[in-house]
Order: sequence, then C-alpha cells, then structure tokens
Amino acid sequence: MSSPRKKSRADRARDIALYRYSLVRPLADPRLSPAERGRLVRELARQVHIGPFGEPVTVSRASLDRWIRALRAGGVDALTPAEHHPAARTDPEVLELAARLKRERPARTAAHIARIIEREHRWAPSPRTLQRHFARLELHTRPDGTPPKAFGRFEATDPDQLWVTDGLHGPIIEGRRAVLFALLDDYSRYVVGHRWGHGEDTLGMQAALHDAVKTHGCPRRLYADNGSAYASHQLAWSAAVLDIKLVHSRPGKPQGRGKIERWNRTVRDQFLVEIDTGTNDSGSGCESLAELNRLFTAWCHQQYHRATHSETGATPAGRYRADGRDSAPRPDPTLLRRAFLWREQRKVSTFATISLHGNRYQVDAALVGRTVDLLFTPFDLTVIDVEYQGRAMGRAVVHTIGRHVHPSVKPADTGPVDATGIDYLRLLETAHQREVGQTINYDALTGENPHDADRRA
Repeated sequence: MSSPRKKSRADRARDIALYRYSLVRPLADPRLSPAERGRLVRELARQVHIGPFGEPVTVSRASLDRWIRALRAGGVDALTPAEHHPAARTDPEVLELAARLKRERPARTAAHIARIIEREHRWAPSPRTLQRHFARLELHTRPDGTPPKAFGRFEATDPDQLWVTDGLHGPIIEGRRAVLFALLDDYSRYVVGHRWGHGEDTLGMQAALHDAVKTHGCPRRLYADNGSAYASHQLAWSAAVLDIKLVHSRPGKPQGRGKIERWNRTVRDQFLVEIDTGTNDSGSGCESLAELNRLFTAWCHQQYHRATHSETGATPAGRYRADGRDSAPRPDPTLLRRAFLWREQRKVSTFATISLHGNRYQVDAALVGRTVDLLFTPFDLTVIDVEYQGRAMGRAVVHTIGRHVHPSVKPADTGPVDATGIDYLRLLETAHQREVGQTINYDALTGENPHDADRRA
C-alpha cells in the first residue's frame, strides 16, 4: 500500500521489529524440542513472506535463529534493527558549492548541478546525495523552480460523507497471512466496517463493505487506493448499484490517506501487539480467523471507539452518533443483495447455453446470440440470475456443474516471555459480549438450550 508520508526511522524500525516478532514468536516456545524447532525454522526459511512494508521477502535460517535468541534475551525490543549513523563522506566544500549553484538558479536539478561540479572538479557527488543535501537546507524545488506544493489537511464535514478503506497485513493464522479490511469514517474516525480474511482480495473488501452498509447505510464517497482489491469491476459494480461514488487515490499521490494509515498503526500498537498466534501461558492465543474477528470486534467497540481521539477531541462513537444528525440511507434487502452479486457477461450459444468457469447452463432460447449479464454469489455457482439490457430474464438452469464456487474463493488451510496472566483482549471480549447480550438472546439465535450445553461440558 502506498503511504501518505515518508515514515520516520523510528516508525520503520518498530514495524520491522513487530514483523520479526510475528515470524519467530511461535518458534521461541520453550515447549518445542530442538528437533521440532529446527524443522519449523527450515520450513519457514523456505517460504516467501509479505515483508513489513508489503514486499515479498525470504528469511534465512541464520536470521531466524538470531531473532529467536534476541527475543529470548531482550523481548520484542531486542528485535529492533540497530540505528546506523554513517559518517559524512562528501567534501563539505563541494556541498557548499552545490548549495550556491542551487540558490543561484533554483530551477537547476540535482543531476544538472552534479554535471556542473564534475565539469569543474572532475568529480561530483551523486544526484541523490545532492538531493538529500538540498532537502536539509530546504532548497528542494520543482524543475520549474517553484517550491513543492502544499496540501491542506482535509476532513469531511459530516459522518458518512466519506469513508476511507485500506488493507493491513497481520499475523499468520491457520498457516496463512491474515489481512484486515477496514472502513473508517473520515469525520469521526469511527470504524463502520471491518473483516479479517486470508489475502487482500475483492472478496474480503466486499465482505467488509457489505457489513458496513447493512449496519450504517451508504456513504456518499468511498476512497481507496489502486490495488487490485479496490480497482476490480466487481467492487465498482457494488458501488454503482448503491450510488456510492468510488474514488481512487492518484498513483504516487496518496494525499487524504493519512487517517487510515494512522488507524493501521493504532491497530498494530494496541491490538496486534496483544495477539499471539499460538496457545500459550499468556492466554491470548488466537488460532482461527473467526476468533480473530471476534476479538477485534470487542477491541473496537470496548476500547477504540470509546477512547478520545487526539485530533477530534471526542470519542469516535460519540462523534459518529452525534445527536440530531440524519442517518445515512440504508438500502432495502433486495438492492443490497443485488449490489454484492458478482456480474460477468457471456454470449449465449446457438444451443441456448452459456458457460461460466467450466460450468454450463441453459437459458431462455430467445437470448440465442445475445450477450447477457450473469449475476451470482461467488460462493454458489449453482444459482445464476440472467439479465439482458437491464431486464431480468429468469434464472439459468444448471446443465453441467463441475465447480460450485468461483475460482477467487480459496478454501481455508485447514518461547514465550513470563506471562502476566492478564488477557487484555479476552477481557474486552467478555465486556463486549456482556453488553451485547443484554439486548440479544444468543441462545435463541442458535436454537441451543444452555442447560444442554452445560450437561455436555
């Protein structure tokens, strides 16, 4: 994901430390034998991982062993990379000459100044070195000599005027990297929707958006970056049906995404730091996506939404649910279902059939030779609604079925420090369930008699 600002060295160092912790925490379990730990280290070294800044990386066995020793010796702080302080290697007189050349003609680029110095002294620093030097002296300008453009601090004026979304890479759950899709109300910083899933894909994004719209109604605009999960025609279709204006940040110019990036940092610092992907003495083991989503929901409603935000001076929940505001329009169930059906086009054959991902279906014979829209949920390819030029043309009849779900639907893949005994996330979950349980009868929803459950236990 692109960042709205360059991270400081401290921010990057912390992200790297948390990433290293997520990799080696299960390997440091003292209950593992040396043979078991060696096997896990070798297996982890063979894998390709998503790095702390979204890039694919591999980690050597030597690095994993070194991180395990550091974690045992000094905890997560010991995983922070050492700060480097390289000595200046460029002649100060040359740098001063470069600064004078820049002040003389601000339109000169660093590369051009390097050429001038090289012509004069038969040697010159690299253009990148000169750029850093100009930045320190606040001499950095555009090629036309004008200073960099300043961007104002934008904030929506009302709740549900603008939602911002992003994906956050989290811990390894069930053998795969968990990714959080979150939708943040720009005005209040309230989390209107969220969903932990496996992979940063359209399915996860639509799941979070569906829950948010069903609960809070439709925003006027949805702001996202240009990743494949947000630029898909399926998401564009959902937004169009719900009359939500989908806006993408310009490549290389992610202004306006600062709030969601800051929210991601809050999740790492306050929630993910409490998550352990293996059951241990700390009591905060998390072994499934369902459990991760449940704990995250409790943390959102019990902690994040109730804490006063440093910029707004109010709690996200209080600012979002301010008295007297008009509720966002909520779509009726029929429109909501239609918005989140996937849509693909196919041409009807001379036999009045269409093919979709290896399956064949029979349609109305009047559609022979015409291109029709197929609407379906990716989780069930046995039910296909057919439309032609916006008119419903009935449901396709299954002729040959070989695949029941869309190819995008992937099945889930089926040593600790001294514990304090305080399981912070479970405490939040207990408080959340206690509050929600005052208004919702979960036993009635599941159809289970609590006395039967007690007898089974």
